[in-house]
Amino acid sequence: MAGAIIENMSTKKLVILGVTLLLFQALAFMVGGLIAVNVTFLNWYVIMRHMSYNIQFQHNKSRYFKSDCAIVVYYTIKMDGAVVTIDASLAYRDDLFSEWTEMAHSLEHRNLNCNFTSEKTTENEGRYYGCDPLPFMEVGSVAHKYYLINIRLPVKDRKTVNNGIGEIRDIRLVSIHQNGGFTQVWFAMKTFLTPSILIIMIWYWRRITLMTRPPVLLEKVIFALGISMTFINIPVEWFSVGFNWTWMLLFGDIRQGIFYSMLLSFWIIFCGEHLMDQMERNRFSVYWKQVGPIVFGSFCLFIFDMCERGVQLTNPFYSIWASDVGTELAMSFIIVAGICACLYFLFLCFMVFQVFRNISGKRTSLPAMSKARRLHYEGLIFRFKFLMLVTLTCAAMTIIFFIISQVNEGHWHWGDRTVQVNSAFFTGIYGMWNLYVFAIMFLYAPSHKCYGNDQSSATSGEDIQLTTTITHVDGPTEIYKMTGKEAQE
Repeated sequence: MAGAIIENMSTKKLVILGVTLLLFQALAFMVGGLIAVNVTFLNWYVIMRHMSYNIQFQHNKSRYFKSDCAIVVYYTIKMDGAVVTIDASLAYRDDLFSEWTEMAHSLEHRNLNCNFTSEKTTENEGRYYGCDPLPFMEVGSVAHKYYLINIRLPVKDRKTVNNGIGEIRDIRLVSIHQNGGFTQVWFAMKTFLTPSILIIMIWYWRRITLMTRPPVLLEKVIFALGISMTFINIPVEWFSVGFNWTWMLLFGDIRQGIFYSMLLSFWIIFCGEHLMDQMERNRFSVYWKQVGPIVFGSFCLFIFDMCERGVQLTNPFYSIWASDVGTELAMSFIIVAGICACLYFLFLCFMVFQVFRNISGKRTSLPAMSKARRLHYEGLIFRFKFLMLVTLTCAAMTIIFFIISQVNEGHWHWGDRTVQVNSAFFTGIYGMWNLYVFAIMFLYAPSHKCYGNDQSSATSGEDIQLTTTITHVDGPTEIYKMTGKEAQE
């Protein structure tokens, strides 16, 4: 009787496979933490007082810089709660002799939040207020060598435009862009991992189709997980080197959202299929209460992303953080998303606990078996529990990555080397996803081995005790068949 590779592979080969995957996982973290530079790089520009403000900046490796975000800081105000109106435009050129070509032009409004850092006394009259940074501009691709930002502050007395901001001493602009070095490392990882996952996915599904029975829900979901991993792996970013594709940031968010939804849904179904009885198994409809909120949450995040980056495709100066309502809405989305992620992980831990308890109930039947049969099932139980713990670890790291990615970039110091947290987490978590999907498809692929003559001659009573009372339903593994509720009853 053939089963999955996780059941029939020898312990020695499984250990070798596990150590190999662990080494690749360590390499993924080290690539980001020690080899790649910081994910982002900051450049400060100070523009002195003038009728208009022009900022020109250059990217020496422009075609490897994938995003550019600028934040304007004002250092003056006459009254609290003032609103500044900005007439902003963005232009580009690829050499020092060409004319500037305008990319975007917009009239934007920003609320100023300024503080007087000194005591309000007569001695400090004439000092300037210090204002909080303001979101100013974000573009999805930096495909040109030179960029020019023009900032005008029009004054219109009748329309009370820029009448309450007082005298401006200077404007400071910070350019935040993704580093070219990290981008090249990221491209290299995608280029290497894409064929790896694609090959194992085709190999896995070919083995599934060679079976005499139709694939069950768990096998279909594993295949769908491989498709979503391949979709996020495909290095379409290489095309942005030669084309000015400003929608790449939005497209990347969509791809990552699809993978998140598929990965979270897979973990629910993976645990649920080892809890359901045979009458409820192999039916996607029974998981609508768990998978439905995941899909709905992903759709809400997509709408939120479209409200900002979707608009930025035509107006890079737009920001949902520019208004008080938009800021509160954005913060609410981030906080709720973080809480939901933590609640999901707790629910997943509860499901894993239920699976372990379900398996423990089946182990009471093991002493009545022959020694060879008992040892065989004890080995299967240990391997499955270990895989479930690895799944929980992967889920925990994914949740941690989601939360850490929301905070400002920092770095840890390790000896004389600097380990960038965001770089290491980007490459490490991305490598972990690929290794996990690779391991699941490989271990749950049908095996061509058999258990052996001594095990196949076991009594039918042993099979009935450990599998299900509905004998015509098959599954990918023996653990899958032995964890049905009806078997325990």
